[in-house]
Amino acid sequence: MPHWIEAARDKGYDIVARIIDRFHLALRCQHCGELIKVRLFTLISAQPLCSVCTQKQWVLTAQAAGLIFLKRCPDNRHYAFYEAACGHKIRRQFEFAERVAAGKTDLRCDICHKETEMREAAARGWELIGPDPESDPNYRHYRHSDCGHEQRIARANLQTGRISCGACGEQWPAAPSYLYAIQFTLPNSRELVKLGYSNNPESRLYHQLLRDTDMPCEFLRKVSVNSGQLAIRLEKRLHKKLRESFPDAVVPHAVFADQIKVKSEIYDIAMTPVILAELDALAEPTSVSGS
Repeated sequence: MPHWIEAARDKGYDIVARIIDRFHLALRCQHCGELIKVRLFTLISAQPLCSVCTQKQWVLTAQAAGLIFLKRCPDNRHYAFYEAACGHKIRRQFEFAERVAAGKTDLRCDICHKETEMREAAARGWELIGPDPESDPNYRHYRHSDCGHEQRIARANLQTGRISCGACGEQWPAAPSYLYAIQFTLPNSRELVKLGYSNNPESRLYHQLLRDTDMPCEFLRKVSVNSGQLAIRLEKRLHKKLRESFPDAVVPHAVFADQIKVKSEIYDIAMTPVILAELDALAEPTSVSGS
């Protein structure tokens, strides 16, 4: 018993009595006087937690983070409900509140943030529909207020006004574009193939992609597409399909970094028949439509 008493005192408690059975003790917190039930094994091997002191710390941490602690989340012991400075109720991890209180991260109210994004969209003539349908955190799904057309737009582009409606706009999203496949031959004789899109594939190749203008390269296929917006969607869909179906065919950036000015979208030459078949499947007598 004496070593139990010493262990309890070292951990901020006084032993009051044995309870329930010989394996449980009643402890009194030396800080607040609260009585807690603790297993003997827990007292010896770990730090017993006083529920009153713990909740008090949650309240103090919330205040330091600019929040009001409301209650623990009944569905997950790692979460709690807080009232933000804006008055909205938010659900966050205790650990997140601690990081905000320590100045290691910022707090954002999701409701206020969505309202901000809605105002941003309205100011540019668009309506925020929701998250990006392709799950890119940098994009959102918008509806054009003038014509009702829906499209994905990078939030940064919407904020700066670098946008155009894919249906009624006159800039590149509405202009005709191309999907293309290019073959490259590196100085070590390794052959690669790139799948991409551009409204001017030749300009894209010779003015944007090539670091070494003497490197052998050639277009294998070009498919006309009705709009740049559609070209983006088709290209992303194809890359996703290729990465998931042929992960080993994706060439690491380090292999071509000195010759080609892209970070991805390059595949082993063995993928050429697959890529050309995908492009041929998209090709129509004149162009690819959005249907």
